[in-house]
Amino acid sequence: MKFLSVKIKLTLWITALMFFLVSIVLLSMISITSSVVTENTFDLLSNTIRQNLVSVSMQDGKLVFDENFSFSYNGVYTLIYSETNALLAGQPPINFPENIEFENGVTKEVESIDGEYYILDYWLHFSWEDGIWVRGIVPKPDVTDIIEDIEGIALIILPLTIIIGALGAYLLARKTFKPIDKIINAASAIGEGRDLSLRIGLPKGRDEISKLASAFDNMFERLEKSFETEKQFTSDASHELRTPTAVILAECNDTTNHTSIDEYKKSIDVINRQAVKMSNLIKQLLQMTRLEQGNQAVNFETQDLSEFVNIICSEQPDLPKTMSLYLDIQDNIIAEFDIVLMSRLLQNLINNAITYGNPNGFIKIKLYKEVKTIYLSVEDNGIGMTDEQLQNIWKRFYQADQSRQNGAGLGLTMVKQIANLHHGDIKVTSKEGKGSLFVFSFPEKQY
Repeated sequence: MKFLSVKIKLTLWITALMFFLVSIVLLSMISITSSVVTENTFDLLSNTIRQNLVSVSMQDGKLVFDENFSFSYNGVYTLIYSETNALLAGQPPINFPENIEFENGVTKEVESIDGEYYILDYWLHFSWEDGIWVRGIVPKPDVTDIIEDIEGIALIILPLTIIIGALGAYLLARKTFKPIDKIINAASAIGEGRDLSLRIGLPKGRDEISKLASAFDNMFERLEKSFETEKQFTSDASHELRTPTAVILAECNDTTNHTSIDEYKKSIDVINRQAVKMSNLIKQLLQMTRLEQGNQAVNFETQDLSEFVNIICSEQPDLPKTMSLYLDIQDNIIAEFDIVLMSRLLQNLINNAITYGNPNGFIKIKLYKEVKTIYLSVEDNGIGMTDEQLQNIWKRFYQADQSRQNGAGLGLTMVKQIANLHHGDIKVTSKEGKGSLFVFSFPEKQY
């Protein structure tokens, strides 16, 4: 049995169960049929004798039978005996034994040469000193023919039960386990790395197999996302590290031709800047990858967001002296947020405004709450963006103005991720040559 498939095992078990149930039903039919036939015979005997009891009377010392009296009815013999057990009327079956003791109201079984009988006696009195015995006799029913008929039916039904049961069970098992085959095929394909986008795709349901398929689809989706994130990380890292690596290698080669300490210092400065750039890039990529894969836990805390924004805005060493910073912060806004992630979101928006803003212009930061929704906006009057640029700003490494390149172009991508982790949204409006406005909104209580 251990080498058989689950479908075959299930088919065999269902077939055996159906065979067992049909056998029990047939045996029950035989038992019930025998009991019913016997009980019907008792009822026939009792009803016939009771009907005859009210149809016989004594007039002037003579027995009188009315028209409803019958000495033989439906196989029931009615005999009349005197008080001394002498047969007065009626004809008993041939070879029926004589001198059987009378018992009033008792049905009993009697054997004769020709077979078995049931008898029922009643004492019918006409006066204190006068009466008769009324005896009913009926042949004991032979259920052999009925049992043989049932056995004949069983010989037909049982083989059909096995065939139909086995076929039905196999079809049921195949249909039931068809989704399992899909799960196995999908898992095999993903295990072999052929198609990570493959899904089982069963309709949603409450049965266990539908839930299992849904769980596998969710797992496959997470696997695909994980592989795609890893693939993206590898692609991004190899692409963005190519330039600083090339610069470092070039400077290392050039140092062989240097003749002065100043030239060596310049090369080391270049190498150091590129190494720092590579280090920052790797840190950003790793953090973004952790956020995408859910490996970095979001620690929501209930804090005073107004005070938090004020502190972040007061600590801006990169803000040019010629650029003005205006704050419009509503007091006492209490919210649930991750302090580290919220700090990075606001800092990235401020850095973006510094990079693409007007050096002699302004940056306006506004914080307010409306109907349990908190809004945090950062506005500048810098170079702004075209419609085409607005469509690409959330992409990795995209920079609207390459001449103002400051960083790896990952800041806004990370801002978008952090906004999603706070169950919020971030929108931007911009006009070329006028400036940009970023508005981050999120619920004051996370769910």
